[in-house]
Amino acid sequence: MLDILFYDWSHHDLPCSRLHSKDVVISEDSRRSPSELQKHLALLSQTSFPISIVINTLLCTTASRKLQVIMSEVERASTTAVSTDVEKIATDSSKATDIGFRSRKVDADDPDEAFRLVAGEAVVVTPDDEKKLLRKIDRNLMPLLCIVYGLNYLDKTTLSYASVMGIRTDLHLVGQDYSWIASVFYFGYLFWEWPTNRLLQRLPLAKYSAFNIIMWGLTLCCLAAVKNFGGAIAVRIFLGAFEAAVSPGFALFTSQWYTKEEQGTRVGWWFSFNGWGQIVGGCVAYGIAVGTEAHPILIKSWQLVFLVTGFFTVFMGVLFLYLMPDSQMNARFLTQQERLMAVERIRINQQGVGNKHFKWYQCKEALTDPVIWAFVSLSAIGSIPNGGVSNYFSQLIVSFGFSENQSLLLGAPGGAVQIITLLVAGHFGDRFKNRILFGAAGVVLAILGMFLILLLPLSNSGGRLAGYYLYQSSSTGFVAILGLISTNVAGWTKKTTAAAMYLIAYCVGNIIGPQVFQSTDAPQYRNANITIIVCMCLSFCILIFINLWYRRQNKVKAAVRAGSSYTKVEGQEFLDLTDRENPEFIYSL
Repeated sequence: MLDILFYDWSHHDLPCSRLHSKDVVISEDSRRSPSELQKHLALLSQTSFPISIVINTLLCTTASRKLQVIMSEVERASTTAVSTDVEKIATDSSKATDIGFRSRKVDADDPDEAFRLVAGEAVVVTPDDEKKLLRKIDRNLMPLLCIVYGLNYLDKTTLSYASVMGIRTDLHLVGQDYSWIASVFYFGYLFWEWPTNRLLQRLPLAKYSAFNIIMWGLTLCCLAAVKNFGGAIAVRIFLGAFEAAVSPGFALFTSQWYTKEEQGTRVGWWFSFNGWGQIVGGCVAYGIAVGTEAHPILIKSWQLVFLVTGFFTVFMGVLFLYLMPDSQMNARFLTQQERLMAVERIRINQQGVGNKHFKWYQCKEALTDPVIWAFVSLSAIGSIPNGGVSNYFSQLIVSFGFSENQSLLLGAPGGAVQIITLLVAGHFGDRFKNRILFGAAGVVLAILGMFLILLLPLSNSGGRLAGYYLYQSSSTGFVAILGLISTNVAGWTKKTTAAAMYLIAYCVGNIIGPQVFQSTDAPQYRNANITIIVCMCLSFCILIFINLWYRRQNKVKAAVRAGSSYTKVEGQEFLDLTDRENPEFIYSL
């Protein structure tokens, strides 16, 4: 007789401890066939608790042979905390190949951070509780994310204000010197983007982000002390390196705390503060310029702009360090029960809240995923206009026929247009469940605006200024894809790798951007305007491709889930699976 005892290890400190205990004893006669034994094992291996085996020492020879047949299956079941191969779902190999499913065992000994928080807990979240919790999360997180992201844009574009406040003359800049000072920021960003994404995954998210905010504020203050072209180049490189953590870090915060349906709106909220940064920056720069003309001080007006914005950024960095939690697990503004609810409500994302271990297979998947490369192409091409206009918009407005001080104020309404278009695109994108197409609509408005600048007569200053304002809607496409990295890329190593790739491409585009504004084309910059139109048209085409790609992949995944052999893995939402590994993962549009 062969006695096999399968028992639950839930009393051990394993991720499966949230499951109910269940002991199963199977006593098999030596005449029972190996295939029948395997059927019992297969049935048990579909459960989500680990399996061990205890064998009676008095085994007959026949039973031993049976045991050898199934031992490899027993080993697999007993060494993984969740007995499964998530790829059991793909008997139709053509479907599996199409969507890119991996034949990879789930490593439940390395789950998401939230797995152990919810283990053993029965968490019930009612609609009223969820609404109340969401308001509390928004109230505590969004003000910090929004203000700091606005400063991120303002601190980068202070150079544009300084360009009409005397920095060119005081630093003795000639030819393309100013363009290189603008571009070199993104060399620092490019150099540090990949390491900083790795550190965002490995270190406490809020604390590392706060460190970078404080350091970029101090670095911006150093720009007030530069005396020549070389000094400005050095400071701008470090400024780019410290600011490299902001966009990917904020995308991670958003995916940690919000459901897919909420993420587009929240990304739109904090990214729209780029517009507020432009409004506030223009007003502050104008006030400083006019004030120092009437009442001269010991330093130049452009130096004061750098000091004011830099020290305020440091102040916000200190607040961020004190107030911002790394995740739900250490959020001081939540009770213990609310922390559990905050994790439970994002289970639907199929992404968890974070995993600090680097996984090479996920990095490889990011590097071979076609849609990630579509993201990268959009980022590089769409950032060429951004890199040029964000550093030259004050000079561009002057070219329309306005004075230098007027250009500081007239840039502010462009920020308002950016805010409105981002909020509208984010709201309706989530409401109609198609962020990509609403993002593409903003790109169409930007193309229209650039045609107004290019084709209207030079005497039509108001019409060309209106074209500049319409151009400010161009960021809707970039923000839609930045939100999709948060929503549609799962697996924390894959997500951080994709974010790094996206923002490295962003750097490349922004390095190229200022160089298309050649000093020989001043003041109209006609060739630069044509380049911007071409880039915007290509960006629109890429957005349409991404939309079609995700529609097709969702259909393939639906077909796989409908298959008779498909089995959902218990707790897979917190097993750090990639979007291509997980057939339950549905892409947002």
